[in-house]
Amino acid sequence: MQNGIIVDSGCDVNREHIESGNCLINYVPLNLQIGETVYLDDENLNLDNYLAHMEASTTAVKTSAPSPGLFMERFGLAENIFAVTLSSKLSATYQSAVSAKNMYLDEYGKKFIHVFDSLSASVAEGVIALKISELIKKGLPSPDIVEQVNQFMSGMHTYFILDKFDNLVKTGRVNPYIAKIASFLNVKPICTAQNGEIKMLEKGRGYAKSMKRLVQIIKENTPDIESRIISITHVKAMEKAIALKDEILSFINPKDVLIQECRGVTTTYANRGGVVVAL
Repeated sequence: MQNGIIVDSGCDVNREHIESGNCLINYVPLNLQIGETVYLDDENLNLDNYLAHMEASTTAVKTSAPSPGLFMERFGLAENIFAVTLSSKLSATYQSAVSAKNMYLDEYGKKFIHVFDSLSASVAEGVIALKISELIKKGLPSPDIVEQVNQFMSGMHTYFILDKFDNLVKTGRVNPYIAKIASFLNVKPICTAQNGEIKMLEKGRGYAKSMKRLVQIIKENTPDIESRIISITHVKAMEKAIALKDEILSFINPKDVLIQECRGVTTTYANRGGVVVAL
């Protein structure tokens, strides 16, 4: 039986970590708009060009959710469908996927489709997709997968350390106070996603100190760390990502630590130098 995992392009995860003989992953792209220029956040997006345009622009990048029709196309690619979307508090993508599910079932009849609201973004979506893939490979029935993934999500954590908060401030997703701290005092706030919204946890002077504190926070708040995969994504900051991985492995013993580069949506809000962690 073929299973499909559908994610929006807010999800940062490597395809090879997901796919197997009975499990495929497909992306549904968001639109990214800078002024009059619209970029499709798919495999053809040139991140270097997009990032340069974004940094040169004085206006905020606008993101728009995929249409239900794009989700419907992907829903026809497998017998069982598990969709994972950006937080419903950050994007209309979840609502679009749910609308697509209802439209698909009305038009084509009974089929298993479940849409997960990640209540987060970036590698957090990726970690959820990895969990779904793991349970599919174990041969669990679809309702059991949904139950176990929901339980897993209740214990998930997402953290990020950003160099810049430009677009998060412009779009109203982060309080300007956080950006002022980061800009004027060389403070690199450790932020997290709580109930689908972005909150500041702590303020650290410089990336190195914030990174070390982040590892302590992960250790203190994840009692089952040995059973969890830690995923790290970054915006043109591989050295930072590797340093964080090394710091993690020096103090805790997770199941694995994965590193990947951000796609367009995460690049938009994390900005150059940003690092996001989920587990």
